[in-house]
Amino acid sequence: MQIFEFHFNPKLKPDLIFDSFCFEPENIYERRVGSLYMIGLLKNVLPQNLRFLDRLAKVIKEEYYRSTLATPEKSLKKSLKEANEFLEGIAKKGDVSWLGNLSFGVISLKNFELNFTKVGQLKFFLLRRGQVIDVDQKLKFEEIEPYPLKIFGSIVLGKLAENDIILALTKEVLEAFQGQNLIVEIAKKIPLDEKKLREILNDKREELSKISGVCLLIFLSKEVIPGKRETITPQLRPKEFSLKQVFMPIVNYFKGLIKKPKLEKLPKLKLPKITFPKITFPKLKLTKNQIIILALIFFLALGFLIAQREEKQQLEIYQTTLREIQDKVSQAESFLILKEVNPQAAKEANLLLKENWEEISPLVKIAPTLPADFSSQVFSLKDKISENLYQLNKLEIIEEPELLFEFKPEEFIPQKMVIFDNELYFFSPYSKNLFLLKEEEGKETIEIEQKINLAAGFNDSILFFSKPNQLKVYRGLTPVNLKEPYPDFSFDDFSVFRENLYFLDKKAGQIIKYPYLGDFKWALAQLWLASPTKKAIDVKSMAIDGSIWLLNRDNSIGRYYAGRLQEIIKLDLFPYPKDFSKIFASPTLAYLYLLEPAQNRIVIINKSGQIIKQFQSQKFDNLLDFSVSKDGKTIYLLNGLKVYQILL
Repeated sequence: MQIFEFHFNPKLKPDLIFDSFCFEPENIYERRVGSLYMIGLLKNVLPQNLRFLDRLAKVIKEEYYRSTLATPEKSLKKSLKEANEFLEGIAKKGDVSWLGNLSFGVISLKNFELNFTKVGQLKFFLLRRGQVIDVDQKLKFEEIEPYPLKIFGSIVLGKLAENDIILALTKEVLEAFQGQNLIVEIAKKIPLDEKKLREILNDKREELSKISGVCLLIFLSKEVIPGKRETITPQLRPKEFSLKQVFMPIVNYFKGLIKKPKLEKLPKLKLPKITFPKITFPKLKLTKNQIIILALIFFLALGFLIAQREEKQQLEIYQTTLREIQDKVSQAESFLILKEVNPQAAKEANLLLKENWEEISPLVKIAPTLPADFSSQVFSLKDKISENLYQLNKLEIIEEPELLFEFKPEEFIPQKMVIFDNELYFFSPYSKNLFLLKEEEGKETIEIEQKINLAAGFNDSILFFSKPNQLKVYRGLTPVNLKEPYPDFSFDDFSVFRENLYFLDKKAGQIIKYPYLGDFKWALAQLWLASPTKKAIDVKSMAIDGSIWLLNRDNSIGRYYAGRLQEIIKLDLFPYPKDFSKIFASPTLAYLYLLEPAQNRIVIINKSGQIIKQFQSQKFDNLLDFSVSKDGKTIYLLNGLKVYQILL
């Protein structure tokens, strides 16, 4: 870590004082709460307040390092509380000249963990890989009112990464830096060093000589480098007189005249020769079997040592991988603190965390075979990654979903469902019965002659379709047989839009349209795709809302309009899609709904493919079908013999 403090023209304005304060831990106890940095400015200062900033910084520093058993966050909160009491005491004594004139910021850092707060006209930026991110927008600031005072309020916390830069600027310096594009220039020079920084500022020395204020720059690196404080004024300051530099050449001259004394060689001492008696050990006679056993033991021991060495080397590789993943997780968490003010930060965090998930997954598989402490670190990091990914991908885990109804197997075994007018209809291609679940009136089993394969809402009723081509209105007219579109057709999915019928034939890769003629009659079948040779291959499910949405086997979504493919949406969400089974859309709803039994979830996305919400539960262990209410506020899930509902 390297700290740069730039004080621009302290004497330019007599009624203005500013300063920066950098405190590093002085012992092992203070290291527990890390480093503390402050930046302050006071306008319209009175003579009695020339030491105002020093006194305030001292109060904060002493309280921050008072209790080293607390976390940096708690220590900062305690020190800010003490600062508020200090300022309130000054105000109660009648000195309120600093109210509205004080700007002060406090930063604590430990192991790349950031906590900071500010009051007044200061600005904090995070510079990362050429990006400039305004990080203090999450802080809510209010006008300072007469006591009881609470000058310092909420704090921002988060994780930073190596080569990040925290930049704190007073107002006039901020305006100059922005006007000369210096903030962007500094961000482009990351990783930063003193030479690069001096080159940037020296190019603008003339412009910077006209401003008054302070800039605190904290460059985060694993190497600890002493901080640099520099005062920039219109004229160069004369070099300070040094007695050491004047007399050092004379001292060096006399050192050369002084010769080191030579030590006389001592005579060699001859020691008497000592002869030890010869010891003879008895010869061991080994049988052939004993030699074989000893050889076997030797090779087993050698093999064990080699295996142990290889295992140690492999563990070191795993530990290096884990550290690299931990660094990336810390970098992702630093993006997370910015997601509310910078949408791009959320995307960066999501991308990094997905990479982390892929990298840690192999370690998770072998973790049970590794040492317990390392295995614990792997699972702990995996949980942290998944928790952040769940949050970014708006995944809600439902421990106990609301049970609406449960079928008795001796009465009815449903396979599919459809909703109409807040009533749920359950059917099965293996049973001739229809089961109706009403919102207030309870349940009803209706005997019908045909097995039902598909269903869809139609005007003020429901159309039921039975293979190969029979259509019937619920409790309505006699069945209608649709004209066959071509030999060996097989309708696998069914939707209605503006009374026209649309069928999906997965095997043929075709969408078949039956235009409505009125009076429960439909025209001859039409191949809806613009060209008969264009096929919708590898499709699993279909939905219509004006466009036709096709769910593909690779879990992408194709949007078709007027018979032509308009776009392919690749879903970028976590957990990664394995096997979506159904897509649902409605002209009255803004979203698309996707069912994935393989991962016990239902996913809601907008029609651009962005995630809106996910619901997952271990109780969703046999998802068969789902329906969405007309207003989109309730999702009904058919899970085996149980019907769950999710209220949105």
